[in-house]
Amino acid sequence: MPRGAGQKLKLLYLKDYLLKYTDDSHAVTVRQMIEELNRRGISAERKSLYDDLDALDGDSCGLDLVRDNGSYSVASRDFELQEVKLLVDMVQSSNFITRTKTRELIGKLEGLVSVYDARQLDRHVYVRGRVKTMNESVYINVDKISEAITGDCKLRFQYFTYDTRKQKQLRHGGRARTVSPFALIWVDQNYYLLAYDSESAAMRHFRVDRMTRITAQPGPREGKALFEKTDMSTYTTKVFNMFTGEEKRVTLRFADSLVDPVIDRFGEDIALIPSGEDRFTVTVDVVVSPQFYAWLAPFGAEAEILSPPEVRRGMIEQLQTILKVYEKEADIQT
Repeated sequence: MPRGAGQKLKLLYLKDYLLKYTDDSHAVTVRQMIEELNRRGISAERKSLYDDLDALDGDSCGLDLVRDNGSYSVASRDFELQEVKLLVDMVQSSNFITRTKTRELIGKLEGLVSVYDARQLDRHVYVRGRVKTMNESVYINVDKISEAITGDCKLRFQYFTYDTRKQKQLRHGGRARTVSPFALIWVDQNYYLLAYDSESAAMRHFRVDRMTRITAQPGPREGKALFEKTDMSTYTTKVFNMFTGEEKRVTLRFADSLVDPVIDRFGEDIALIPSGEDRFTVTVDVVVSPQFYAWLAPFGAEAEILSPPEVRRGMIEQLQTILKVYEKEADIQT
């Protein structure tokens, strides 16, 4: 390497070396830094190296260096170790990020800390029921959707599901649909697109990892007035697990022991009204669907739908349908 080119790169190599091999518990000496630069084909003298370290330790280069008995280390970074650990946990626990992309992202996150702290990022985060998505293109989809929203464009795409052989099956006979995108929503470890569908003249939602062959279409988008009326803070509360159904105002009664899951579902602003001994009621707007009933069912006798009558009957019908399945199985075994 020509001497001039090497000297121009010296500060960059020094900064990279200090970030990679030093932290609160590990430091390097001037001799070690000179040896590292020599390995990269760059000659360095002690006096010039001290000048380089002074240049790195300041606002212009952003390194916070600690000097201790001739050794140097980086005292603080853009991301502290605990913050990087949190990011790693979030990546590992996300359904939306595939296993391959998870490994890639964690490898990049390791570059934010020293090689010694990076060993602590081999974390084992276990999330109940987590299934990593099989769709690698989801990251590209998110970018395309964001660009379409920013550029006031429509989106054309096909929607698919998986069959029992894990093969993609296009919905609606493979027919592409065009919608006006307005927001990306993160629910239960999945991304959803909230968009205006001109065919149904309504806001609809689509799982991003189930969308394929996405292309931007000329705008402007439709349904802007309807989107502006949508309260995003309550949207995901009403639409249980992103399934469609009729929205109803429902009064529910719970045992006092269920305050936590009720607040988790409906938020801290929900009014809890005492109702008899060890019970309280809430009145909320929900989208009534099998998924809504499925959320209530595990609470057993500690949760009850009080009104309206048709929603209460819907719960009864749901439970009776399930019971018939198991009664049939009992008859088969006998």
